[in-house]
Amino acid sequence: MDALYIHIPFCDKKCFYCDFWTFINMGHEIDRYTDYIIKESRLYPVYYYDTVYFGGGTPGLIGADNFAKILSALKVKENAEVTAEINPLNYSTEDFRNYRKAGVNRLSIGIQSFQDHVLKTAGRNHNGTQALETYRKAREAGFENITVDLMFGIPGQTLEDVYNDIKIIKEISPDHISVYSLIWEEGTLFWKQRENGLIEEADIDLEARMYETIIEELTKDGYIHYEISNFAKPGKKARHNTKYWENKEFIGLGVNSSSYYNDQRYKNLKNLYKYYKMIDNKELPIDISSLENVDRAEKEKMKIILGLRLLDTGIPYFNDSRVEKLFGNGLLKKENNRIILTKKGVMLANEVFVEFI
Repeated sequence: MDALYIHIPFCDKKCFYCDFWTFINMGHEIDRYTDYIIKESRLYPVYYYDTVYFGGGTPGLIGADNFAKILSALKVKENAEVTAEINPLNYSTEDFRNYRKAGVNRLSIGIQSFQDHVLKTAGRNHNGTQALETYRKAREAGFENITVDLMFGIPGQTLEDVYNDIKIIKEISPDHISVYSLIWEEGTLFWKQRENGLIEEADIDLEARMYETIIEELTKDGYIHYEISNFAKPGKKARHNTKYWENKEFIGLGVNSSSYYNDQRYKNLKNLYKYYKMIDNKELPIDISSLENVDRAEKEKMKIILGLRLLDTGIPYFNDSRVEKLFGNGLLKKENNRIILTKKGVMLANEVFVEFI
């Protein structure tokens, strides 16, 4: 066990597409929550972590002192990858220097787009200029491993918008890029706006062209398309997320965080105060209704589905009628005795995965 996820649920504002478990305008709870993250970590055996990932929410809101407090309470390997998600807000170069001193060595910046009208539609708090400034300050502070998030398929977003985003990406040259299509989640503001006829989903063919454009332009620029949604410079693949795709176990701390531990999958409680209470009682704050035993068959299924997401390695070859069918459909290929998604398979990955569910 060497992978740790820490959920920081606090946000200043809910983005229109977001269905993550977050608390708005509850900054007064941050210091207390930090203490309970540490208390929860002590309910598990001592592990030496190779990767630590602060996700959210908006982890940057907890500040350098709380990053330092949490990391100093953990056993973190000397060469560990320690990632913190941040949104492009009013950070100073000194803020980022303090993050580095605290032990954070990789930033994940939620840029999503550099086009102001796209950001406004998505309900983001920042504009394109702020995104560039945040990135520049992080580099000035000495961060040598920065990943940025981009989105496509946002209502009103055009292919030209995507080209312009990629043009800027090439200019600033981040170490890693995660690219996601908009997922319509029930309960989000986007969902409600669509139900009321105020916005429309992007045309499916346009979305496909956006994704193809991103792949073509980033790989042409030297990025390795190593996972369906992820691109990296050589040596800069996301170590933490790769553990997920390799179906390795991990611990999740914080409200509503997920864990895969001791052959069980489970989520923590959503209610902040029930979460505190269980930890005070020296109990893991698990939502019992989420508890799932992972048997051998489930492990094998997940190894296939998650492993196929890794485009440079895929999974070991095995003889199976479903595999042969997907070979015939041009969605999978055999390469060096491994099974890998084809270019067509990358575009239609869900059609591949459903065969193994």
